Amino acid sequence: MPYVQGQTVHDADSHIMELPGTINRYIDPKLRAAFVEKTGRGDESPHWSQKAQAQHDDPEFRAAAEANVLLRKNYEALGAFRSDDRPKTLDYLGFTSQLVFTTACLSNFGLEQKGEVELAVEAARAHNRMMTEFCSVDRRLLATGYVPLIDRARAPQIAREALALGCKALVVPSRHPPNFSPSHVELDPLWAVAQDAGVPILFHVGGEEKMHRDYLENGLPFVKDFHGGDENFTSLTFMAIPLSVWQTLSALVIDGVFDRFPRLKFGAIELGASWLPSLMKFLDSGCAAFGKEERLQRLSARPSEILMRQLRVTPYPHEDVRWILENSSEDMVLFSSDFPHVEGGRNPLKRFNDNLEGASEAVKRKFYRDNFIDLMGRGLDAALHDLPDLQAA
Repeated sequence: MPYVQGQTVHDADSHIMELPGTINRYIDPKLRAAFVEKTGRGDESPHWSQKAQAQHDDPEFRAAAEANVLLRKNYEALGAFRSDDRPKTLDYLGFTSQLVFTTACLSNFGLEQKGEVELAVEAARAHNRMMTEFCSVDRRLLATGYVPLIDRARAPQIAREALALGCKALVVPSRHPPNFSPSHVELDPLWAVAQDAGVPILFHVGGEEKMHRDYLENGLPFVKDFHGGDENFTSLTFMAIPLSVWQTLSALVIDGVFDRFPRLKFGAIELGASWLPSLMKFLDSGCAAFGKEERLQRLSARPSEILMRQLRVTPYPHEDVRWILENSSEDMVLFSSDFPHVEGGRNPLKRFNDNLEGASEAVKRKFYRDNFIDLMGRGLDAALHDLPDLQAA
């Protein structure tokens, strides 16, 4: 019996859990040695990786996969790193479609910040080959392709290649590229590629500017993240997650990118959403205060209305979702599971339903179905808008 029953639920955020060295197979052999040198990502198979693979070969472990589909997390989850297992996982989950992101490549290995332009471009192209190959086993799996903005001239070429491979959405970093704004006019050809293809531009956690490490030097014992290490978020560093996307969206609206591409949808995925009502108000008040600027006078509407038209966001399950949609728009907020990451929890439908208590069925339908369909555009085949049995009904 699937986790979701009797309704359409589209999952706007899921992941693959790449085993060590996975991306290396997709890197151009001529650049592979340089990639390993600059990133430290070799193709060795540590003991824990071998153990994870052996676990998924165990018939007894596999027999319990359905009963544990939301209980097993990260590398223990069925379909986390083996693409052939992922369709069965979707059957168990019951999601109508699932937008799929990387785990290991979310920051493009820091190559853009290091100024390694050629390696940054190749890592992105390798990522796109990896993602589309993984998702090719089932049309419900919607691969995301990464486009680094560091090379303005090649960005549209990388986007076109990603779409030709089968990517259904394009991911860009929410931090600004080195030395220029994401609203730079020479990036207009990239936005045009996405708009013409009818696919969204997405921001995802991992592509933001991290909190400066000086904030962590407080004279107190070091605080580890919930995985027990220091590579993820703590209660303090979590606070910086929306700062980059706040600034980038502001630049894209104020500098007219949204208006130059009015049919282009943007999505903020796994970046939370409690900041959204404040951004909308702050943009409106800021533009009112500086209303004499010619660029602001050219805007097609108030910034909040432009965002309502073109931006969609995924809240975390611990956020007050009803408050967010009531103070932004019921058309802007959508469901995500973060499968198989532990952050997504073991019963996301319950957590979101609890947060939406008292909301109308129409609002819930938008949250679980309609807003995702609107975001994805032609990236989601019309035949996938609903499950086959619901289509027949």
